[in-house]
Amino acid sequence: MNHMPKLDGLVPDRLAPKTRKIVLEDYSLPVDIGFHEFEVGNPQRLLITVEVWVDEASFAAEDDETAAWNYDFMRTEIGALAGSRRFNLQETLVREIYDLVAARRGVTALRVRSRKPDIYPDCAGVGVDLASF
Repeated sequence: MNHMPKLDGLVPDRLAPKTRKIVLEDYSLPVDIGFHEFEVGNPQRLLITVEVWVDEASFAAEDDETAAWNYDFMRTEIGALAGSRRFNLQETLVREIYDLVAARRGVTALRVRSRKPDIYPDCAGVGVDLASF
């Protein structure tokens, strides 16, 4: 196998990465959510976005899956959480997603956003945002 030599010292210090972010964007899920009578028992489309800033050790430096921060769990675990019960409020679901992700290895900052895109015909959506900053 022919390995290319690693080139060091070509990126100026001022351009060295300062943050590393992993994103799950607009994950579309049917969720039994809402407190209005017409919402209860009628799953609605919810879009979930999770932005996770991770430390340098948790952001793969090599092209090796074992070195990568496992973002597959976000999709799997968020889907399982959203389908596990009914929620009255987006705030409750977002807080539970936030806690799930914040407990993971290497997380230095976090933002979780949910949005109901089908509520008002004149709005792209209504939602909530929870962030560590």
